[in-house]
Amino acid sequence: MIGTLEACLSVPPGAARITHMSTPDSASAGAGQSLPGLLLLLATIAGVTVANIYFNQPLLDDFRKSFPAGAAWIGAVPAATQLGYAAGMLLLAPLGDRYDRRRIILLQTAGVCVALLVAATAPTLGVLVGASLAIGVLATIAQQAVPFAAELAPPEARGHAVGTVMSGLLLGILLARTAAGFVGQYFGWRTVFGASIIALLALAVVIVKKLPKSQPTSTLGYGKLLGSMWHLVVELRGLREASATGACLFAAFSLFWPVLTLLLAGEPFHLGPQAAGLFGIVGAAGALAAPIAGRSADKRGPRAVITMSIVLMAIAFAIFALSGTSLIGLVIGVVVLDVGVQAAQISNQSRIYALRPEARSRVNTVFMVCYFIGGATGSAVGVAAWHAFGWIGVCVAGLAFTALAGVIHYATRPRVGAGAQASS
Repeated sequence: MIGTLEACLSVPPGAARITHMSTPDSASAGAGQSLPGLLLLLATIAGVTVANIYFNQPLLDDFRKSFPAGAAWIGAVPAATQLGYAAGMLLLAPLGDRYDRRRIILLQTAGVCVALLVAATAPTLGVLVGASLAIGVLATIAQQAVPFAAELAPPEARGHAVGTVMSGLLLGILLARTAAGFVGQYFGWRTVFGASIIALLALAVVIVKKLPKSQPTSTLGYGKLLGSMWHLVVELRGLREASATGACLFAAFSLFWPVLTLLLAGEPFHLGPQAAGLFGIVGAAGALAAPIAGRSADKRGPRAVITMSIVLMAIAFAIFALSGTSLIGLVIGVVVLDVGVQAAQISNQSRIYALRPEARSRVNTVFMVCYFIGGATGSAVGVAAWHAFGWIGVCVAGLAFTALAGVIHYATRPRVGAGAQASS
């Protein structure tokens, strides 16, 4: 698949310098769009595409009913999607440094549509899992949209540009569960995937008309581009620490959401996927906490905010353990959990971007690959713990992942008199 994508992306030697927004060609490609208009489009691209990896979470009980023989394995659906997203981050996201991001976005959008069609018509759970893996790999389009925003904006507005696109990304994550729950409740889970295909095709038309081409920043071949990320892992201790703590915290976060659907479907709630999806709106508290966490990381340092995040997530799972029959308790726990995980992610990313400014895309790729491997692990462990030990087992598993993040965070703290490498 990678070789095919490279062939599609290849350009003639004379076109190695692809047009930027400020050039005549790019202005034509952008159809006269202003920078705010382009940022809004990129934010929409990020939100609409990333939503595809979260649509399945409120639908797990519907999957169980459609494929009763594989009920014990339905956790493989969200796990495969997140594992696929990690693989897509590793294999596809670095291509944005080498090829036109607009072309990459369009090719991946087409691929996601094909994978969604397979998911919507899946005759067996195995086919749905395979389609979910492909959706995860190809839905990494947001990882092209964010650096694209940084390229289009002038240096003095770059932070605002990236923040705008990240807001779209976060809203896509939060509202995906709500939209999927609503559509699944009234029209069935297969319609959720079909509706996403329609939305992506409409978005592709806008991309063709409005989005300019991008300008590559690297001439490295594909293999060397991937290999350079390993050198970053070896060289940057701070990247290893942030990736490990981020993976553990996202594992804790990800094990909760699929199981919430199963909890709400049973006693004493008897609620459908729409109710589980509505909890995504409650998670908007995480979006509100994002800028506050960023300012706190600038003022107090990322490590202090990460410490607070670990404490908040531990409190959230303690609340969940006491709220297995209480909607109010679950809502409070979701708010605390989302604030904790969002604050940790922003602080970790703030930390790693300062490590190697000239390689931010690849540093981010390393972090996000580990992040979503953690998410896939958490989704699988959460459903397994639910079947084996019930709701309390899920809460204990969440506390265990959170505690592991705390151990890593504490063990890697800078020591007095340590050199620069220790704090990097």
